[in-house]
Amino acid sequence: MADNILLKVEGLKVAYGGIQAVKGVDFDVRQGELVSLIGANGAGKTTTLKAVTGLQPLAVGDIKFLDRSIKGQGAWNLAKQGLVMVPEGRGTFTRMTITENLMMGAYIRNDAEIEADIDKVFGLFPRLKERRNQLAGTMSGGEQQMLAMGRALMARPKLLLLDEPSMGLSPIMVDKIFEVVNDIHRQGVTVLLVEQNASRALELATRGYVMESGTITMQGDGKTLLNDPKVRAAYLGE
Repeated sequence: MADNILLKVEGLKVAYGGIQAVKGVDFDVRQGELVSLIGANGAGKTTTLKAVTGLQPLAVGDIKFLDRSIKGQGAWNLAKQGLVMVPEGRGTFTRMTITENLMMGAYIRNDAEIEADIDKVFGLFPRLKERRNQLAGTMSGGEQQMLAMGRALMARPKLLLLDEPSMGLSPIMVDKIFEVVNDIHRQGVTVLLVEQNASRALELATRGYVMESGTITMQGDGKTLLNDPKVRAAYLGE
């Protein structure tokens, strides 16, 4: 991999009908980083992630993962290669138990360490362990977010994409989610975090990108962006 770049997005454009949602975006994620993509609602962040993971066709540009173009590949093939997303809205299997959801995350695996990895997920999320036989659909939004993240980790991702993991959660649960994102990164998982909560996302970030109206307008290391007057005025209410 050139310069340890796991993901490289080049000239990405995405359109919905006649509306251009993403207007020529370039960014990369290197192995071991936690990269935050921040911006207001409607900036094009989720559309960008959907294009990366094959859920939304791209009009122009290329996406490379592990030095190979993945343009046009579906989410299933990408997960097998180690590119795994936790979507906005969680997407848990509501009529399955917590343990069954985690097993679904390991569906692409056939090794002998699946049970050990379930135990690791329970170590990150003790609340899931307490309720391992509970149906996912009966859990709170925050608990389902934990489950969605744990299910993604069961695929042993080389790059974990998180789309708005704190959206709609209580302040206490937001604290827990960001704490776990930090723990996941410290354990060696490379993370691309898409978030409206700019301050929390940039506090954790190795590097960050600011997205506005379908374009990237600023980039830099996380703390530099966090202290930038333009970012603070636009996203932190200062």
